[in-house]
Amino acid sequence: MGLLRLRDAGKVYKSVGEVDLGPNSDEVYLHPKVKAPRVAGFLVKIFTWILESPFLGAMALYLLKKDNLIHRFLSFAEIQEQPLFTPNHSWEDFQEQNVSLINPNLCPIKRVQEVVNCLPEYLESTFSDSASQFKRRSIRDFWNAYRSGETTPLVVAERFLSALKESDSSNPSMAFFISYNAEDIIRQAEESTKRYEKGIPISAIDGVLVAIKDEIDCIPYPTTGGTKWLHKMRPCVEDASCVKQLRSCGAILVGKTNMHELGAGTSGINPHYGATRNPYDRNKISGGSSSGSAAVVSAGLCPVALGVDGGGSVRMPAALCGVVGLKPTSGRVSDSGIIPLNWTVGMPGILSATIEDALIIYAAISNELPLFQPTLSQTITDVQIAKYGKWFNDSTVDIRNCCEQALEMLCKHYKWKVIDVTVPEIEEMRLAHYVTLGSECFASMAPYFTKLDYAELGWDARVAISAYGAFSSRDYLNAQRIRRRQMYFHMEIFKMADVIVTPTTGVTAYPLQSDALRTGELDYINGAALVRYSIAGNFLGLPAITVPVGYDDEGLPIGLQFIGKPWCEATLLHIAFAMQMLCIKRCKKPEVFYDFLKNE
Repeated sequence: MGLLRLRDAGKVYKSVGEVDLGPNSDEVYLHPKVKAPRVAGFLVKIFTWILESPFLGAMALYLLKKDNLIHRFLSFAEIQEQPLFTPNHSWEDFQEQNVSLINPNLCPIKRVQEVVNCLPEYLESTFSDSASQFKRRSIRDFWNAYRSGETTPLVVAERFLSALKESDSSNPSMAFFISYNAEDIIRQAEESTKRYEKGIPISAIDGVLVAIKDEIDCIPYPTTGGTKWLHKMRPCVEDASCVKQLRSCGAILVGKTNMHELGAGTSGINPHYGATRNPYDRNKISGGSSSGSAAVVSAGLCPVALGVDGGGSVRMPAALCGVVGLKPTSGRVSDSGIIPLNWTVGMPGILSATIEDALIIYAAISNELPLFQPTLSQTITDVQIAKYGKWFNDSTVDIRNCCEQALEMLCKHYKWKVIDVTVPEIEEMRLAHYVTLGSECFASMAPYFTKLDYAELGWDARVAISAYGAFSSRDYLNAQRIRRRQMYFHMEIFKMADVIVTPTTGVTAYPLQSDALRTGELDYINGAALVRYSIAGNFLGLPAITVPVGYDDEGLPIGLQFIGKPWCEATLLHIAFAMQMLCIKRCKKPEVFYDFLKNE
């Protein structure tokens, strides 16, 4: 109660109806005012000890909330709107172009076949840069190679295990996986090979290697959440729903990918299992928290992987590693069998080599809801793309220029139109999302924390947990009031536009520092830049996708993000595919890359 006497003046929010969303709005754009320096190594330990001490910790957390504007924008704010606790969207038919309805009662196998039938004609040259001869191998590459007898799932699995052994023993280790079982992988591959030999593959995914983030249950592996202890308290007894669907289609599930501990960070540095390194530069971060899933796709180990996206945790590492990342509408994919770190903001997502691969996997794992598939061979017309210039430009020069050029190229080629809008209260939304994510993680994990020796947690995770536990009921409730405001703003913008466009991240992959490898790091400035454009997809349950569109001066990937209307993944995939087709021949080969279909 004593700290409440230090009360800061809170922001008084005007009614949502009074906020101008037009291009000439007087709404002020706030660059994230993060006042926490990068802390790593021994300094992380000192900071942790301070936060965990009874008096100093309370004072330090109060000052952090004050300095980073949580008090002003949330704790002591005056907000008229009622809280919105879950970003669930009732079904609405937005009349998308060039789509067909997949019968929701079809099994995953038949849904995959429906999607494959609507894909453009397969042309190998489409995905190849004639100058570099580099191409990412897609699901259809593997499917065609298996059906033609060029190779078999067993040969590919053996090459995978050899490559994984090589990447593990490299100096430094790439730290792609937390666990994998060679015998289980070979068993699955042998079964798939026999099906192809008999001419009865289950689906286009049969024999395709798929990696699973270690936040998702997948037999025979423990689900660690990037920790050394959670699997002991929460045993994995069956596949998650999304994993069951992929397994039923014949996918070869190759193990559990590395991740940021408890999803509580953006770097992908895990002190227990190693820092997952970026295949484009092994001295750079891969992004988090689905770090391993993004990196294995980027390095060619798997054409697709599953991640979980609670705050850009699929799209962010996908962009940093130069691959596709899709987060569907909230509720589109079941969260059964996934560690409940974030009840209302987290959900499974897809990382893939191409847009087509994302579509195939999306069809396989979707819930039994009306599911529209895009006919990618037909271009859609009259697309309206909303852009908030001040927000779009709040990134590094390389990202801003690359994304602007890609957007201009897209609109010029397809004669689509950019509409200038204002998306208000971006920084307020980021802080509200952080409070929501942190509060839900702390509440979800609380039963385990009471039985846990905190020494088993990584140092940076301990700092995150201390911060999460400091949020009050008023912080959380006001965050949900901000959620209702943002839902209103975004749905009003979607009355004018089909999608909202932004860069995917505000910075490209930054260097891994040796002092952070054992303790993790607290880099809230880069962290805020990495999540700058990701929040709406999670906080508001909107579908969003990132597409690789170029590279910075160091050759590090840059992603462009499209945020869509609820349930309009088909339009989102249409637009992303159009962007991919204009940029794919610019694709550069990563420093670490394996091609399992290349003739030795």
